[in-house]
Amino acid sequence: MRLVTYLSEAVIPLIILITVGTAMSHHQRVYEDFLDGAKSGIRTVVEIMPTLIGLMVAVGILRASGFLDFLSGILEKILFGTHFPTELVPLAIVKMFSSSASTGLLLDLYKEHGTDSMIGRAASIMLASTETIFYTMSVYFMSVKVKKTRYTLAGAMVATLAGIAASVVLAQIY
Repeated sequence: MRLVTYLSEAVIPLIILITVGTAMSHHQRVYEDFLDGAKSGIRTVVEIMPTLIGLMVAVGILRASGFLDFLSGILEKILFGTHFPTELVPLAIVKMFSSSASTGLLLDLYKEHGTDSMIGRAASIMLASTETIFYTMSVYFMSVKVKKTRYTLAGAMVATLAGIAASVVLAQIY
């Protein structure tokens, strides 16, 4: 166990040391390149800030308006025969838009059902095995100015649904 602890503490300094050492051995301007990357990162943050603010406001409006509860009620009726826990429906929907909002819902589920309950385990696995599809697509595609996303949304939805289904199955096995 001590070996794992030591390795986990040493990984980041080793990566930095190897990166700087490799760059210096190739006669790169390490510090200047770092500053250029930092400047580029700040520009990217400024460019995507309106998108991030828009997504956060939209998720807040959806939660406050009761639309998520309404949509959850409809989906609960559709999912009735599948043995999918209806408590997880709002979490599955919100996770596609916002990771921080879904973490808030996860904490609510923990308070109500407990962390070691089947609902708590399934919710934890769900958050770990799904992606914030709309957030990721908007941020990454906007930053590189992609206008045609082709099959990205369909593929991401299939992967997310697979993660949601797997989370319930794995939580029931445990």
